[in-house]
Amino acid sequence: MTTAVPYHVDDPTNRAILAISEDQLQGFQRDPIGEIARRSGVAPGVVRERIQAMLEAGTIRRVRQTLLATNLARGALVAWEVPEDRLRAAFDYMFEQDPFSGHVVVRTTDAANPGANYRLWTTLKAPQGFSLRKHAEYLRDQTGARRFRLMPAKRLFTLGVGHVRRREIEPGARTPEPGRVLDTDLATLTPEEWRVVEALKEEFAPGALSGDIWAARAHAAGIPPATFCRVAESLDERGLVGRFSTFLEHVKAVGAAPPVTSYNALFHWAVPPGREIDAGREVGRHHIMTHAYWREGGPEFHDVNVMGVAHGTDKARLLAHKAAIDAHLREAGIPLAYTAVFWGGRSEIKPSEVLPAAYARWCAQVGLDPDVMREDAESDGRT
Repeated sequence: MTTAVPYHVDDPTNRAILAISEDQLQGFQRDPIGEIARRSGVAPGVVRERIQAMLEAGTIRRVRQTLLATNLARGALVAWEVPEDRLRAAFDYMFEQDPFSGHVVVRTTDAANPGANYRLWTTLKAPQGFSLRKHAEYLRDQTGARRFRLMPAKRLFTLGVGHVRRREIEPGARTPEPGRVLDTDLATLTPEEWRVVEALKEEFAPGALSGDIWAARAHAAGIPPATFCRVAESLDERGLVGRFSTFLEHVKAVGAAPPVTSYNALFHWAVPPGREIDAGREVGRHHIMTHAYWREGGPEFHDVNVMGVAHGTDKARLLAHKAAIDAHLREAGIPLAYTAVFWGGRSEIKPSEVLPAAYARWCAQVGLDPDVMREDAESDGRT
């Protein structure tokens, strides 16, 4: 890394770049570096140099093209009840050894809240054809968890991580219209499309951000670059491509700079059955929210059915955001039967694997019969 190149978030040029590159490049971009330059007003060579420097320094955790994984693989938020003396080892196992677990977070809430004994929270994907529940049972047995609660997303309402832009947001700030509703129906892909997906989703090393960044990916997939881009654009048109993004290291300090965010809050709301989409759209329109979704918490979590995640540097301010959302829901005629906050502590994030072929390879590596892990209506609760 060239030490003369600024790599901290608070550098004005870096802030201008990150305000675009974190979550503003929706869909597939043939020239994402050029697009960041155009929108930020920073020269393309400087954009590339700064992103490379921030990636090498650890300010940026990863640079990658995201996909709408909820439409490529079955997924769920999973709450795990793990004995306290096994919590650290269970966390390490989920993060280091399970390629299908993504976010791994230790959370706490008031002891009186339902579900307070569920300390470990993860996101989990099961590639098409394989069972979420069977995989969770395997993880339970490997980690010594007592029990788990699978909470698949029935709908999504917002999905973004613009920590730089969210720093200055006032409680209650929201879009003029309710949030967009995203479904979680699985898409059917051709073998060529799966090869493009596999190439798209890989992280970029600093040196791979020069020139035509997709040409090498296309050649590795055995697809002509022009065809690769056309297939990627068709996947985008089907709503299967997320955004090209620079993901900040937002929890750990980088060098002498403080963390980008200090608090990670998972908000829970219980709204009347039948009002989940209405409530989710109202929650999702608030700028502070990085994720919002309809998930069923069940009796373990007082039957909450709308959840969302927000990040911030000040706990009291995050609670003020939560209070503003609560008030807005009531003003919108959506009563709250119950609400709670689960605060994040130790956390790690990695992309969850979604390729069916990768799941079959993983089964061979750990000594499982892939056919035993295949989904069926009974095992996945779809009777």
